[in-house]
Amino acid sequence: MAAELALGSALAAIGAGTAVGFAALGSGIGQGIASSASVGAVAEDSSMFAQGLVFTAIPETQAIYGFLIAILLLVFSGIMGGSPLGVTAGLVAIGAGVSVGFGGLGSGMGQGIASSASVGAVVEEPGMFAQGLVFTAIPETQAIYGFLIAILLLVFGGILGA
Repeated sequence: MAAELALGSALAAIGAGTAVGFAALGSGIGQGIASSASVGAVAEDSSMFAQGLVFTAIPETQAIYGFLIAILLLVFSGIMGGSPLGVTAGLVAIGAGVSVGFGGLGSGMGQGIASSASVGAVVEEPGMFAQGLVFTAIPETQAIYGFLIAILLLVFGGILGA
């Protein structure tokens, strides 16, 4: 017989899935965009492999932010043991998941686009690597905002530190 989850904990499960699902989607799309540019650059100049790999890896961070929030939600929601959450805390958990998930979705795609353009710039002018990294890092801020709001929701919503 399967154990039943409290409604708040079930809502936290939705928040965890939203956090990692949408953030990973943004990372995957961003990495696909960046890696397609990198493959073309490496075909043109085989010495571009390392730089292309760096630009391809950068959009991965959004998935990491979503994964971290999802783990926190699973651990502190009663799903993996401990006290179940009430409905209010469960709704806060959905908000946290949406915050980091959607922030990661847009940010990951934006980083992929910036990474792709940076790969093209470095192929044309190898001295553009550092500037390309700076431009590629700028869309990360939206994911960081989403991650920070998710943490604040978890703390002040009574899920973490309760």
